[in-house]
Amino acid sequence: MMHKSKIFWFLTSLMLCVGARSQLRTDFYSKSCPNLLSIVRKEVKNAIKNEARMAASLLRLHFHDCFVNGCDASLLLDGKDSEKFALPNLNSARGFEVIDSIKEAVENACSCVVSCADILTIAARDSVVLSGGPWWKVLLGRRDGLVANQTGANVLLPSPFESLDRIIAKFADFGLNLTDVVALSGGHTIGLSRCALFSHRISNFSGTGAPDSTLDSRVIPRLQAACPADSDGNNTFPLDVNSRDSFDGHYFENLVKGRGILQSDQILFSSESATSTTRDIVRLYASDPAVFSNDFANAMIKMGNVKTLTGSNGEIRGNCRVVNS
Repeated sequence: MMHKSKIFWFLTSLMLCVGARSQLRTDFYSKSCPNLLSIVRKEVKNAIKNEARMAASLLRLHFHDCFVNGCDASLLLDGKDSEKFALPNLNSARGFEVIDSIKEAVENACSCVVSCADILTIAARDSVVLSGGPWWKVLLGRRDGLVANQTGANVLLPSPFESLDRIIAKFADFGLNLTDVVALSGGHTIGLSRCALFSHRISNFSGTGAPDSTLDSRVIPRLQAACPADSDGNNTFPLDVNSRDSFDGHYFENLVKGRGILQSDQILFSSESATSTTRDIVRLYASDPAVFSNDFANAMIKMGNVKTLTGSNGEIRGNCRVVNS
């Protein structure tokens, strides 16, 4: 249940926010909201302090937003067609209350100026930095979309059950190349996965057959203990078994050793399609985390520029959950 002050903010923020700006740039809010970056950083820092996993959740929100309608904060919209209820997000996407808190703090400082899409983008960058990952300059000036796209979320978001070729094709549809595929997958160096997303890879959950042959047998007992056969699949396990809350290169070391938890992670190294393509990039990142950090930052900038709304397109939502009245 919302606190009374939250309800008051929610209602008052439904006022119309108007205005138009030009293309994305790093100093977009230098005059209209000069303290924006410090405001967002403070809220993200508090959220991660309360729950370290929130860093991964906020990073994932940005990714799942950009891969549907583009980076327009459509994922944040409530309603019957909400992307929150698409299969890749249902009981999975989280951190919406943190975005609400950031938006409230930003609105208190600069009313009707900063888009929810830009807040998502900044929060994702800060989540990486505060977890020990790379920093990059965030391009700003996005505007918020007017509609959600639940159908699109079901179709366009890469699935942990898909083939490598299919995942590569989905990235390519947004102008992202093989390096971007591997680098952005490295975001799984932080966070947790629900058992339902990898249970088919461990024998005691499927009830028949042997475990996935690409999975290191020494990890299987830990996965089986975390995901007993009689559970509902909502238990969680670290995506990076070495350092779940630290943004580092261990994720790629795990792939080389067959310890990628999700099928869609491990196939970057183990799939027959990975020969001389993604496998070489995984090996490079495993041996040189600095290259990974640089490529991840560049890939995040590219992804953040996907199908953005600028100028007079879209709007600046007063509340991230609803379009302006």
